[in-house]
This record gives sequence, structure tokens and C-alpha cells, in this order.
Amino acid sequence: MVAMGLLLSDVPASVSPAQQFRDVVRITHEAQDSGFTYIVIGQHFLYGDLRWLQPVPLLARLAAEVNSDVRLATQIMIAPLYHPVMLAEELATLDVVTEGRLVAGLGLGYRAEEFGYLGIPFKERAGRMNEILELLRMLWTQDEVTYHGKYFTLENVRPHLKPVQEHLPIWVGAHSLPGAIRAGKYGDGYACPPETPVPEVRERFTVVAEGFAERGKPFTAQPLRRNIMVADTKDEALLEFARVAQGRYLTYLEKGLDVMANADLKNEFAKAVEDHAVVGTPDQVTEQLVKLVTELPVDPLLVRPQWPTMNVDETVAAIRRIGREIVPTITAIPPRNKI
Repeated sequence: MVAMGLLLSDVPASVSPAQQFRDVVRITHEAQDSGFTYIVIGQHFLYGDLRWLQPVPLLARLAAEVNSDVRLATQIMIAPLYHPVMLAEELATLDVVTEGRLVAGLGLGYRAEEFGYLGIPFKERAGRMNEILELLRMLWTQDEVTYHGKYFTLENVRPHLKPVQEHLPIWVGAHSLPGAIRAGKYGDGYACPPETPVPEVRERFTVVAEGFAERGKPFTAQPLRRNIMVADTKDEALLEFARVAQGRYLTYLEKGLDVMANADLKNEFAKAVEDHAVVGTPDQVTEQLVKLVTELPVDPLLVRPQWPTMNVDETVAAIRRIGREIVPTITAIPPRNKI
């Protein structure tokens, strides 16, 4: 059956890190109680007025808070900012701590300043990413590794730390078609961003399937992210979504995420997001999500009900409503594996 996952949000830096952690634990408990079986978090560094808790230690802690059927996923970690040995051992350790429940979601990153902070040339990120993806699998599965790449070289090294899972799944997240090609070549899934309209989702899934076929890997249902808002009426949902999310969309654009650069997010927000955001009454949102998972090969469906402008009580109320009025319908649907 199609699983549902909860995307955790960044929060204003005015919230203390300790309070943020307490809120995340509360949100995680509510998500599990509401039928979500994936807990997913992203990553940024030196993010200014907003804050992410770093995913590896956070997910390690959250693993002790959830049942054994709940998976923990990074979505995404900025892989090119790491040396592959460091990343391989961090993720292998996290898989051990989560008792084999980790999904490693990795991406290029889009903020040039983050690369500058850490001394990594921004223009090298794609090449570094490809080599890292090759090396992760080698470091997790081979007793001895030799690798000579443009960016990384290892000579007869013997990995001492491997994941619990025989095949730790890697989702490659990307906002572009080349990223979908990369997922098909190296990954186990393509984590499609929430701003992607359905026709483009189908196009990218097709590219992933072609890459899988070249590797002799069967294509199965893929993770899909969606931003959602549920209210008593469609108008109320649109107003609330604009209140909590419009500023965040504008911030994404300002920070270098240009996937909606041609949309008028400031003056025509509802129109700008109508091709991807799932907004409306419980019945309307359920209908749209059912359409997604029955017409596309989706599993899990990852939704974001939380935004930095929302307090924890508002987030919990949103999760409970989704769990009560939407999750049971979606998780009763068998995933399709064909595009």
C-alpha cells in the first residue's frame, strides 16, 4: 500500500534550538499516531534567519521515538559538501542506529554561498556528486576499495563500517531533468520536488526508468513530495496556504532556487502554485492525492503540512486532520509500478 511520509520544516532562528528539538519530537509522535510511516528532513548550513537541525544526529535520536515500521529519510543531504568517506560512514552509522530503517536522500544543493562557506567550488558540485554516488555503494559493499576519480582518490582502503541494510536505498533529489538522469544512473529512487507539475513528474519518472533499464534494475514506485493545505473551504485553504507558505516560496527564490523564477509569487501566488500545491477541503485534497497515486507510480507520498510561519500547535492540528481525514484513504491504495 502507498505509504505516507511527513516532511519536517525549518523554523525561524528566533526559536531556540532546544525548543525546536522538543517541537520536532512532538511532531514526530503526532505523525506516527496519524498514520505516517516516513519521517523526512532536509539540510542547510548557515541559513540566516531560519534553521535546520542537522539530519544525521536528529534522525538518530528520532529513531528511538518511533515504532519499527517508521522509516527515517534525509531529503536531501547536500552530498557534494562531504568527502565520500565521511558521508559513507555517517550514513552507515545512521543505518545502524535506526536498525536498518534509513533512506539516504542526497542532492546537489543550490545555494552557492554554502559551498563557499565550506571551501567547495560550486561549479564542481555535479562532478563531485557523481563520484560520491559511485563511491558510497563501493564503500558500503566492498571489502577493499580502489578509486581514481577527478575529485576523489582512494587506494586499497578497507571499509570498517557498513550499513545494516544489504542495500541501503539512495534517493537522488533534483529540480532538473539532469538530476532525474543522475537518479536513473546511480540511485534507487528519484525524489521529485513538490514544485514539479504532474506532466514533468511523468517525464522525469520516464527518464529514471530508462536509466534503471540500462542497469538492469526494475522500475518501481517512486517517492513524490507535495505541499498541502486542508481547510473547511477551498477559499480558506488558499488564504491559509498563502499566509504560511508565500513568504517561504519567495525566500527559496531569493536564496537561489529558481524553479519558479517565471511565476508571479508576490502578486499572483494562488495562480503560481495551482499546478503543484494540493489545497482545499479534505475531500478535495483527498481526491487530488488519490489521482496522483493512481495515475503515477508513487510510493511513498511525502507531504509538507508545516511551514516556518506556523507554531507547533498549528502544525500538530494540521497533522491530526490529515491523519484523520486523508491518510486512511491514501494508505489503502496499492502503489502502481508503471508510468
